[in-house]
Amino acid sequence: MSRIGLRPIAIPEGTEIKIDGSEVVVKGGKGELIRRLHPDMSVTLENGHLIVTRPTDSKIHRSLHGLTRSLLANMVTGVSEGFERVLEINGVGYRAQKAGEKLTLQVGYANTVEFSPPPGIDIGVEGTNRVRVSGIDKQAVGETAARIRAVRPADSYKGKGIKYSEEVLHLKPGKAGKRAK
Repeated sequence: MSRIGLRPIAIPEGTEIKIDGSEVVVKGGKGELIRRLHPDMSVTLENGHLIVTRPTDSKIHRSLHGLTRSLLANMVTGVSEGFERVLEINGVGYRAQKAGEKLTLQVGYANTVEFSPPPGIDIGVEGTNRVRVSGIDKQAVGETAARIRAVRPADSYKGKGIKYSEEVLHLKPGKAGKRAK
């Protein structure tokens, strides 16, 4: 049984929702998101809450029920509050700069790496070692942050590279940390 799909989604003040068949349009203070949902799932707006229902208890409908509810909740949160991921850059000489819309990374390669954000995504640089990725689409924010991190992921011996701010690195001891048996 889908427990997530059964929960109603509260609609905050200033957010408009328009349901047209399987297409849902959510407008808020930060922008507008449009998503086409699976045609078997039905979405209704009742008393300031979005409710997702499924036609049967088959396995596919149960899985789509929770997915649809999560996607709609992320849309509502995105247009009202927005999403953001923070990345940290660790290493001697490693830094990030913003040049116009592009992000320029110096992370130990011979050349600098330039990264252009997709439309709807804002990238900010705090100091020289913190990058803030924000936007209204949760998937696009997460994917952009993952692409930036993939330029030079933090290594497991010294911790040099790009990591999420909430990510905890467990550093390996290396050769000197081995015990003789």
